[in-house]
Amino acid sequence: MSSPDPQVRAARNISTRSPGRGPVVAVTGAASGVGDLLTRRLAASDEIKQVIAIDERRGEVSEAQWHILDVRDPAIAEKLRGADVVVHLAVDLDLESDAAARTAYNVRGTQTVLTAAAAAGVHRVVLCTSAMVYGALPDNDIPLSEDAELRATAEATGVGDMLEIERLGRRAPRAHPGLHVTVVRPAVLVGGTDTALTRYFESPRLLVVAGSRPTWQFCHVEDLVSALEYAALEKVDGEFAVGCDGWLEQEEVEELSGIRRMELPSAVALGAAARLHRIGLTPSPAGDLAYTMHPWVVSVGRLHDAGWRPRWTNEEVLAALLEEVEGRHTVAGRRLGRKDATAAGAAGATVALLGTAALVRQMRKRRGM
Repeated sequence: MSSPDPQVRAARNISTRSPGRGPVVAVTGAASGVGDLLTRRLAASDEIKQVIAIDERRGEVSEAQWHILDVRDPAIAEKLRGADVVVHLAVDLDLESDAAARTAYNVRGTQTVLTAAAAAGVHRVVLCTSAMVYGALPDNDIPLSEDAELRATAEATGVGDMLEIERLGRRAPRAHPGLHVTVVRPAVLVGGTDTALTRYFESPRLLVVAGSRPTWQFCHVEDLVSALEYAALEKVDGEFAVGCDGWLEQEEVEELSGIRRMELPSAVALGAAARLHRIGLTPSPAGDLAYTMHPWVVSVGRLHDAGWRPRWTNEEVLAALLEEVEGRHTVAGRRLGRKDATAAGAAGATVALLGTAALVRQMRKRRGM
């Protein structure tokens, strides 16, 4: 299914308010990814008075006022003076990052930004986490309410960091009266992203755990950026989800993608995933599998109530994702080179990796480990 040109999409969302009357918005992580896209959007908006861009390198948005520094540096407080709102997007969720270093960066960076914002007189900080914080569980409502209990654990990539970021966000207004915190939770994010969930669609077969009921709700990065703009303009506050309306069942995903499934028993799939991650063959821990097994679809009612609507449908985002990952070869979360993928074959590569886990287990038994 084709989708409108990105420039047309952006034009639909540009506001018409007179320049100079809106807030001064600071964006951390402004040089790349979502931060770059948001900085561009805010700089082009008549509803924004000024954009302060903060990153460890200078980005390409010349209309923004740039400050080059690490968000963990307390000196960031001086750079935030004069800002009304801070959108904190300097978060590391790279699958290949060292887990301990990633957590240290994410937690310290968020702590510093919240404290610095309060010291600089900023009245609102917008944090971006993920709908993954609700947890993927077999008894989840479909869809979940945005007020649903956060039942995720730290077993999936980056989820522990996001839970801690949200905890810091809830605590900040108590420690700093006058500071307000908004939390934005996107569904499966697509558009220049590399996550365990986008890599799922790089596999030659879609792994389905027997007895599970996967459901898929996507969020295109353009819709996330427009939702973040809503938050920066304080058109919506509190904690809210962002994503496409509705969801796709696994069978619909398979039909739309044309990728057939490989069904495995739960014990085999989870056990192999844990072993492969433990011995360093794959970047994804076994906890990531839960998000391809159980539902975690979320209502986007708060944004709807504020007048926001997604520009993308789940079907359109899935088509865009498949186009983006075309030519990549991933098995059990591990990227393979073209030569490796050709040599291993489709299902054969999965079997080989599962076999490697079994072999490691046998060797450990023989050694008495």
